[in-house]
Amino acid sequence: MSTDFMTTALTSSTTSTSSATGKSTLGKDDFLKLLIVQLRNQDPLDPMKGTEFATQLAQFSSVEQLSNINTNLTDSITANQLMTQSIGNSLAATMIGKDIKATASSFTLTGSNNVNIGYTLGTNAATVDVKVFDSAGTLVRTIKGVNTSKGDGSVTWDGKYDNGSQAAAGTYSVTVDAADDAGTAVTATSYMTGTVSGVRFTANGTVFVVDGVEVPLSQILEVLNGKGNG
Repeated sequence: MSTDFMTTALTSSTTSTSSATGKSTLGKDDFLKLLIVQLRNQDPLDPMKGTEFATQLAQFSSVEQLSNINTNLTDSITANQLMTQSIGNSLAATMIGKDIKATASSFTLTGSNNVNIGYTLGTNAATVDVKVFDSAGTLVRTIKGVNTSKGDGSVTWDGKYDNGSQAAAGTYSVTVDAADDAGTAVTATSYMTGTVSGVRFTANGTVFVVDGVEVPLSQILEVLNGKGNG
């Protein structure tokens, strides 16, 4: 019996198995069953040669070893992820009470606390406007008359809209528009500073509560020794 029989059987079994159970690949058990079927149905006048049978046994052994390796790797990766998460959660708790500096392109407002917004100007500017947008991209607050000197500056958003009403809890974003005397845009980047008052472990990762604002771990730029700007 040549390997053509097993190839045909594999193809047929894959099709029927996939249709019946939704499986798209064959495992070691499927391979062994096909090998047994092949032995049962071989032609007595033309039995499978020993070398051919040994080759198929070697193939079965390889499938089993690869399956075991895959299982062990999956278990190892899962264990490492759990250990890393546990270590990260423990370290995150030590951040409570510390002052941090974080990117402020977007943040989640959870209360009515003031939000300290910092910014860095590449050169001296004539005008600087700090703008706050809600999650829909609507401009809700423009803060004018802030420091226009090159370097770091800061401003405090009191958590209110331009009309004086309290901003609702949710996600907000910040931009800093700066221009020189000729009206040419000046490079400006924004960040926020504040004190970590709590840590939350969410489905999307660890977030720090900073003065009533949720800041993801990925947005933290620096842990400050003293109080932040603002």
